[in-house]
Amino acid sequence: MSSSYRRALDAPEGELVVLSRSLVEEVVEASRTSPRRRIIQPFHKSDADLLHRMLNVIQPDSYVRPHRHLEPPKAEAWVLLRGALAFFTFEEDGRVRDCLSLEAGGENFGVDLAPGIFHGLVALAPDTVIFEVKNGPYAPANDKAFAAWAPAEGTPEAAGYLASLREEFRRRHPECAGRHP
Repeated sequence: MSSSYRRALDAPEGELVVLSRSLVEEVVEASRTSPRRRIIQPFHKSDADLLHRMLNVIQPDSYVRPHRHLEPPKAEAWVLLRGALAFFTFEEDGRVRDCLSLEAGGENFGVDLAPGIFHGLVALAPDTVIFEVKNGPYAPANDKAFAAWAPAEGTPEAAGYLASLREEFRRRHPECAGRHP
């Protein structure tokens, strides 16, 4: 995977941004064509902003390496607008602590997470759209502390690890087996 791909779209201009179905569809299409199979649509205007708001659109075959936010500590919140996902938190040694089934419009449709906890997610439905909020500023060098026990994105081992997370989800949530492959 080349490092020249876009991880995020440009933030819309103006003091007021309307969150619309057409905007969501544009971001969904960008996620489908992204080599990472996901993309962020930021609403904050600068990486230096103290509050970051964004759409995070992810396809089921995208691997999000487990990570945490330590330097500085950052809380995060996610609300599913479309689709479904498995949300994981992990112990320091990589054991799965929490494995949640989240679904837009469902009983559980989002999470709020304290800083410093290893977490990751797996999209269970195509075109899953998450509204995400976290503290800024964003500095790529220290935004995420990736889990040493999880393979790096783009490596051959990543696909196997993604499959193991899916299997853990199926084991813990057999009631979802028919709805989400």
